[in-house]
Amino acid sequence: MPQSPHSLLPGTLEPLLRERSAAALAAGALRPIETATHFIEEGGVRFLVRVVSNLARKAASAGPDRSSPVLRRNPFLPYEEAMFVADLSPTHVALLNKFNVIERHLLIVTRKFVHQETLLDQDDFHALGCCRAEFPSLGFYNGGAAAGASQRHKHLQLVPLPLAPDGAAIPLEPLLMRAAAGGRGGVEQLATLPFAHAFAPLDPGRDLRGESSAREELALYRACLARLGIEPVAAGGPARQSAPYNLLLTRDWMLVVPRVRECCDGISINALGFAGSLFLRDVAQLRRVRALGPMTLLRAVSGG
Repeated sequence: MPQSPHSLLPGTLEPLLRERSAAALAAGALRPIETATHFIEEGGVRFLVRVVSNLARKAASAGPDRSSPVLRRNPFLPYEEAMFVADLSPTHVALLNKFNVIERHLLIVTRKFVHQETLLDQDDFHALGCCRAEFPSLGFYNGGAAAGASQRHKHLQLVPLPLAPDGAAIPLEPLLMRAAAGGRGGVEQLATLPFAHAFAPLDPGRDLRGESSAREELALYRACLARLGIEPVAAGGPARQSAPYNLLLTRDWMLVVPRVRECCDGISINALGFAGSLFLRDVAQLRRVRALGPMTLLRAVSGG
């Protein structure tokens, strides 16, 4: 089958990502949020906690003001040219995250407007798979505002691994590894995770660029949602979700977490929280997380 002009060529994403990141940073278009790194250990997990260290960025990173004109305007249609990384497929492009906390944080965005609460489809998983095949990475999705999404235009996200320079590549992964190594297939709930979830191991040897991999992931995603009671809802077009959720996806496993609220004690949690990585506005929030324990936050926002 001939290569589509909109398809990502294997082996090209990582050099493109580095090149475009450097160019956007030099031009002042990419505006990283500076943080100080802390660790909090709880329940066998060494949580990675990033706290805003640049005072000038605190207001911008305190959390999205969804009433602001900036967020009401769709930043992905059209997208800022300096943020463009690559064409992924006829349906998706890869963009830099303008206000990134993690270096080389990638957004996987639909070319046309699709609402963020629309259920993921095979094209979404194919685009995400093409990116995950390029380098060790964690894909994730914030399904709705209560799950941490700040934009209504459908976008998945990808961050390179490891998340921290030492320890587990994904802080929460030690609680998942035994189940993932079993490779049993199907959807289950793990006794090791103290919050509501649905988990599915994946075959790490599959071709992530292939349509069969996208179909498999789509089927497991739907099974995870069904296990959690999240159903398709008619919306005069593609079906939407009946409730908010987070999706996390590696080569080895898929994790879906239901959401009942965005924040606990004023601390916003998105999908990366369930990977064991938290982002905090200030040291006051850090003190609250230390007092409450990160697992308490995850249970509170997932209803588990």
